[in-house]
Amino acid sequence: MAHWLCSGRSVQVEGLVSRFDPRFWTVDFPRPMMASVVTVGPDALRVDAVFYRADDLAGVIWEAVDRFDHPLLKYETSRDFRDCRLRFRWRSSGVMALDAINGPTLTIEGRNAAGVARSWYVRLWNYAVGTPEDAVVSLDFGAMVGGFDLPEDSDPVWAGDIDRMFVSVVPPEYSKVDVPLAAPREGWVEWTDLVCEGPGSVLAIGDAVVPEHGVRIAGGYDDSYNLTPARLLRNALHLGYRGSITQYVGMSHYFPLEGAGGGLFVSAAGGVLNVACAAWHRDFAARAKALGFDVIWSLSYELFDAHCWNDWKQRAADGSPALTGWEPPSTLLSPAHGGAMGYLQAVARAFMAIAVAAGLAAKFQVGEPWWWVMPDGRPCFYDASAVAAFAPVEMASIRRSKTPAQIATLDAAGVCLASSTTALVTAAKGAAPGCVSHLLTYLPTVLEAKAPEAKRANMPVGWASPAFDVLQLEDYDWVTAGDSASSAEGVAVAFARLGYPVERQHYLSGFVLKPDQAVQWGLIEAAAAVARARGVAETFLWALPQVMRDGFVHFDTEQEDAVDAFDDVLFPLELGREAEVAPEFSTAILTSAGGREARNAAWAEARTSYDVGPGLRSEADIGVLLAFFRARMGAARGFRLRDPFDFDAVGEVVGVGDGVLRRFALVKSYGAMERRITRPVGGSVSVALGGVGTSAFSLEAGGWVVLDVAPAVGVVVTAEFAFDVPVRFAEDRLSVARATFLAGVAASVPLVEVREA
Repeated sequence: MAHWLCSGRSVQVEGLVSRFDPRFWTVDFPRPMMASVVTVGPDALRVDAVFYRADDLAGVIWEAVDRFDHPLLKYETSRDFRDCRLRFRWRSSGVMALDAINGPTLTIEGRNAAGVARSWYVRLWNYAVGTPEDAVVSLDFGAMVGGFDLPEDSDPVWAGDIDRMFVSVVPPEYSKVDVPLAAPREGWVEWTDLVCEGPGSVLAIGDAVVPEHGVRIAGGYDDSYNLTPARLLRNALHLGYRGSITQYVGMSHYFPLEGAGGGLFVSAAGGVLNVACAAWHRDFAARAKALGFDVIWSLSYELFDAHCWNDWKQRAADGSPALTGWEPPSTLLSPAHGGAMGYLQAVARAFMAIAVAAGLAAKFQVGEPWWWVMPDGRPCFYDASAVAAFAPVEMASIRRSKTPAQIATLDAAGVCLASSTTALVTAAKGAAPGCVSHLLTYLPTVLEAKAPEAKRANMPVGWASPAFDVLQLEDYDWVTAGDSASSAEGVAVAFARLGYPVERQHYLSGFVLKPDQAVQWGLIEAAAAVARARGVAETFLWALPQVMRDGFVHFDTEQEDAVDAFDDVLFPLELGREAEVAPEFSTAILTSAGGREARNAAWAEARTSYDVGPGLRSEADIGVLLAFFRARMGAARGFRLRDPFDFDAVGEVVGVGDGVLRRFALVKSYGAMERRITRPVGGSVSVALGGVGTSAFSLEAGGWVVLDVAPAVGVVVTAEFAFDVPVRFAEDRLSVARATFLAGVAASVPLVEVREA
């Protein structure tokens, strides 16, 4: 496996796209309203919206700079719109009509001819022919005039330096006053027969196609609600992703709302999905099916806090609601609350109905269900429903030692959680018989080292195989911290506790929260490679919006990796004094006319070559060598070699503690240069922390020391060990003549070091 963080196109393939292509419009809006945009044809788009307040406004947006597509796939930046003309048919219902005072307005943001930032407001009705709800709108950006009444309010538009433009969509009752509508208002807008003409009507667009690979992709509606499904899936397809997509339906954009007590809360009246979410996911499902993708629909117990009914929330013993660290926060639904769980079951049925209608194989995931734990360790299973269900005893922290009564409470909480997930899967399967069930569990939380009993509640034995068809594991906190030791141990604990064989496991690797953390993609890629090597059925990267944002590109290199086959056996002959050892670097030297040199070292470490032929002492040695050569298939397979001149290390500094990392690579230093040691001799490794020896460690394949406990910040980790060198035969042909050997002429048997890290 390999990856590339692409910052922009250079020699990659480009194509052409019509400016204002329906796929590349976006939509955005303030809470609590919801809206989505989908393509309903190659020249058409549709916006669905639901409004709750009189000042709700959605913008249908075109940006001069493509901020969303992967760098390989972006359309070109062109801020000059003067040489293009846009025309489309407008049809609408349930929104402010074209001729109204606050009717649809094209807001253009940019700079005037003098370079001064400003905005223009173009009333679409001034450029429309037809009725207020069905008209053809024609916009010539080279001769456009803003203002409400023309020519009285004329404000000529200079469209030569535009950043973005958007068309407003508001409810018929729109005012600039923040007051609730009498009832939620649903509306829609369609633009059809959309065409852009003129010399500026075409843009270059990235059209590179990454070779298909074996890694899958995950995504989330909360991070991509503003984009068209066609745009998202184009990115996934062009970046080489195939097979299953895990689609998290989110926690903040899918539900309709109803008013109560001055607030707005999730509602099941008229359906559990709002019209914008339903339209978006129907289009997503249909397009995924057409492109050959499967979709695993992921639903979690997390819900946007401001819209969650108070009695649905998990709570600590003092009544504090479970709140996540997002801003604004989300909360967690109580597995013990019948209303909350009934609502989730209805949501599951709704998404399964979308899958079935699209002809997709039904696949459903229960996403990260757990009892929330406050940052200070207080568990949140004291809401009224949980208290009534299993009478939890007092527990100041889930991280402290537990009494038998507290252990019983944790077990009871686990039974409650498992019962709720079973009911949720049953609901999904009821809507889609044959549905494949998935459970996603987040290992760093449910297997927190300081809370060894927490898994009783948050990884209950009621989840053990065959409760679900597939177990999905995720551990991005460990991955992005570089704590691969905890990742490996967490996988082992999950297998021991739940019993899902590796062929019924998936792994989700990710994610990178912020753009300035893009270096974490290397760790995420490495974790995905470990999971694939472990043999899981599917490995997913989390998530597509971040892949697009950071320019992440994955490549499979399994065919190359197969060539690096290694037999963990020692070269069978002892090297004599005559054996040759030749460390080699690769240095480019440029000598100027004046005799000065410029040197560039291509390799960070030496690569050693050996000739073991001079060490052959007998005909028996030749026989052993020939058999060993055949077993290695010549140069095809590597093996260990004990270098007689360099085979041990004493007091080597392999790392410095940071309170998190437990896994350290063995190295040997040669002055300022470090050599990575991947083949230590078993039983020879000793470790010291701050100069004090410790036996609380294990040795992992590849020359990794894994400490039982992370060393404190600043503690120096040292190691002593013997090691072998990974080598292979340098050639596929071995020539040893008996006559020349008996005559005292040494054979040549060249070996070359294999770089493993």
